[in-house]
Amino acid sequence: MTNRRLITLIIAIMALALILPPGLSIWMTHRQAKETFMDQLETYSKLADMRTLRVVNESKTALRQLENWRGPVCTADHLLEMQRASYAHRYVQEVLYVDALQPHCSSLQNGTSTSPFPPPKKITADGFRVWLTRHNDLGLSRNMIAIGNEHYVVMVDPQSLIDILSYGSLPLHFSLVNTSTRQIIAGGTEIPSAVLEQIAQRAQTTEHFRESTYHIKYDASLGLATVTWMPDTPLENNWHRLLTIWVPFSLLMSLLLAFVLLKVLRRLQSPRYQLQEAIHRREIMAHYQPIMALESGRIVGAEALARWQQKDGSFLSPDIFIPLAVHSGLMPQLTRLMMENVFADMGSWLQQHPEQHISVNLEPADLLDPCLPALLAELLQRWQLSPSQIALELTERGFADPAVSGPAINTLRAAGHAIYIDDFGTGYCSLSYLQNLDVDTIKIDKSFVDALEQKTVTPHIIEMAKALKLAMVAEGIETEAQLQWLKQCGVEYGQGWLYSKALPAEKFIRWAENNLHEKGLCYC
Repeated sequence: MTNRRLITLIIAIMALALILPPGLSIWMTHRQAKETFMDQLETYSKLADMRTLRVVNESKTALRQLENWRGPVCTADHLLEMQRASYAHRYVQEVLYVDALQPHCSSLQNGTSTSPFPPPKKITADGFRVWLTRHNDLGLSRNMIAIGNEHYVVMVDPQSLIDILSYGSLPLHFSLVNTSTRQIIAGGTEIPSAVLEQIAQRAQTTEHFRESTYHIKYDASLGLATVTWMPDTPLENNWHRLLTIWVPFSLLMSLLLAFVLLKVLRRLQSPRYQLQEAIHRREIMAHYQPIMALESGRIVGAEALARWQQKDGSFLSPDIFIPLAVHSGLMPQLTRLMMENVFADMGSWLQQHPEQHISVNLEPADLLDPCLPALLAELLQRWQLSPSQIALELTERGFADPAVSGPAINTLRAAGHAIYIDDFGTGYCSLSYLQNLDVDTIKIDKSFVDALEQKTVTPHIIEMAKALKLAMVAEGIETEAQLQWLKQCGVEYGQGWLYSKALPAEKFIRWAENNLHEKGLCYC
């Protein structure tokens, strides 16, 4: 009986090993194909929503600025002011001066042939009037979005609300629909009537119809719905393609899995789990790269950089574990660990050198962490340091949603912390966007410092920072020629291997003290 049971158990394990891998392959390939499909659809729907918010906010900003005009209207100076508003705000096509809904002059020309505006059908919560109209001074027979306040109306091309580049492999479509008339005003592709019926209900939803999947997002303030959709054919094709790869492979591996399944499962540890354990065991430490005043060669502070040493003594690149922390939701825990490490490493040194500072990198998720301001305040109190000695660096995507990031950034600045835009120029900030950000310093990305010889983008970034009275830190300075060029252009601060790579705390303090002694700044 015992042998029979053992044989039965072995046969059951072998059968499971033979059936489970192909079955899992079929299920997982379908799930992977569907998740990729839905994730891309959802991602682009969110991007379209962000673009709409950005266009509307930019239009409102232009209107508020124009209402400050106090001179005579429709004069040369007034027209120039309207043209400046149209130029400075990239999504504004035209500016009209109106009185009692009658246009009098335009940023495109002195007079205007535009007919009087009818009473608006939409008024936003903050009092702006909204029209969908075909009237314009260019003679174009196409839908335009008009947003106005008391005396001005800006014209916006509705195509700009859905003009989003697709970086994926799946065919993606956008349309902008008037929810009152169910008329497509941008995008130009026919939408099934069943989907338009859902738009009439004015609710966010995902619909499957005629072998396509539609995601509907409604904007009540504009009376518009953004429809994002993809045909299901790529989903099926992707699934079949994955099946031809994974099913034969899984069959070949079935016998092997019967012998090694338990062993492999015991040893499997997800990257997220390993990172979580590393944070819990405080294995991730801070290294410090000096930040220098370019003109004097004096150290003014350092940037704290996360380093994760592996068992073989090597360091795992932050380009690997920082994105992992962001996508797995561990970034706030990692940031809190880095903050504690910075104060433990550098608290005493910062006490001795109150003119020095340490900058710490933050991710967008950190701005949602309610514990961060309290932790900073508690650590500053414990070490008796000034808030100005701890600067906070955010990449441009940290400012992508002002409604979320704005209050958190304002709280940190009000507490006395300087705010940096890290890797400036690699994201999407423009002049019109940057001037609305509440920051102190921009950090010029190393890629632009490396390309100084071409002198294409970097001078524009420097002039932009000067115009907005922002301090500048150039990253990745490696040669004397780069240093001299940056000094001549008025860049105040820099960091890079020309001075030092990122160092552990003890080595950094020795390096910094040597620099202070060499410059006659020893605070012994």
